[in-house]
Amino acid sequence: MTDKDITDLEKQIAELTTTLNEARSKLTPVPVPDYRFQTLEGKVSLLDLFGGRDVLLAIHNMGQGCRYCTLWADGFNGLLPHLESTMAVVLLSRDPPALQRDFAGSRNWRFRLASHGGGDYISEQTVMSGVDNMPGAVVYKRSDDRVFRWSSAVFGPGDLYCSMWNLLGLAGLGGDAWTPQFRYWTRPEQLDDGGENVID
Repeated sequence: MTDKDITDLEKQIAELTTTLNEARSKLTPVPVPDYRFQTLEGKVSLLDLFGGRDVLLAIHNMGQGCRYCTLWADGFNGLLPHLESTMAVVLLSRDPPALQRDFAGSRNWRFRLASHGGGDYISEQTVMSGVDNMPGAVVYKRSDDRVFRWSSAVFGPGDLYCSMWNLLGLAGLGGDAWTPQFRYWTRPEQLDDGGENVID
């Protein structure tokens, strides 16, 4: 394998990605119910989550117990102002609203948050048939008071939605060679402050 072979492969991937996005732009939207969610401010509907916009990106996050979902959300958080310049964005999980907010605060996430509570929404709007808490994203569009599912994607190691996989690939590492962690601090053998009351 030469540098030219790699460049040719990258060109093919870019062309296929363009083809994929063109195919998505031709999808037929499917009407969906106006689901209900819980937030710290109370109950909201799917229509409410649009915040007056015509397009909504709903990020399906498995909750604070998933290191991979945390990795994706950490990355999307940096893109949030760019995303919100063109569409509404919400991070959905089954965690209760207070737990969502505490965990988001610990990660410095700026997402709007809502809880589906593991109910009808996530079982009917899953990104993978037969799996009701799969990480991914769904794009919805609205027309007046009706909501339509436009497209969706599954998140997983090696996907198109987390740049970490491509950066690992530059180093010759596959997705199976690395697992994300919530934090990367390693306790030294000896702590200069005495080492009492340390929370890993």
